[in-house]
Amino acid sequence: MFSVTKTHEITVDVVILTIKNNSIQVLLVKRSTEPFKGKWAIPGGYIKLSENLDDAALRVLKEKTDVENIYLEQLYTFGDPLRHPNARVITCAYFALVRSEDLEIISSPELGWHKVSDLPALAFDHKEIIQYSLKRTRERLELCPVAYQLLPEKFTLTEMQKAYELIMDKKLDKRNFRKKALVTPGLIELEEYTKSSSKRPARLYTFENIELNSKRAHFIKKGDK
Repeated sequence: MFSVTKTHEITVDVVILTIKNNSIQVLLVKRSTEPFKGKWAIPGGYIKLSENLDDAALRVLKEKTDVENIYLEQLYTFGDPLRHPNARVITCAYFALVRSEDLEIISSPELGWHKVSDLPALAFDHKEIIQYSLKRTRERLELCPVAYQLLPEKFTLTEMQKAYELIMDKKLDKRNFRKKALVTPGLIELEEYTKSSSKRPARLYTFENIELNSKRAHFIKKGDK
């Protein structure tokens, strides 16, 4: 037998996704210290002694985005002994879906949005974590309309279809999509239309009373934090 001593640290990493410039983008920070100095990474940090996992993830979101309309879900625990070159670090990863209209983040050399289809060189196993978050988001589309968290508060069915196509990375048949979309639980048809001078006005929709079937997922709204 062998004695057990402290061998690890625990962190949270949060994959923050949004739709910008007609693409799914992720918020990344450039590391200023070793290891992987100068490489891009998912926002995260060590868990404080007073925090549970969800509280730590919400703190990271608050520090980086300061938004309130968020879909947040615990993703997976990554614990490969070699994921950190200098220490034994286990991370509990989360992913968050945030509306671009709620964001006021100014890109800088140390903080910026990157297309998930064209990621820079990443630190640690963060490319794997981002890919896993996309996989989970696609799976969630089958259970509840999480794409709503990437749409404007009021949107057209065309905008909704585009969001689904970006997440699923494939084209969808317009007629079939609209037929399924119109019976989506929580979808509300508004007596409002787009105000475009160049195109025929399109009806606007919104979502309410979305229910989740997972204890790991949360819709964080105003006043919840």
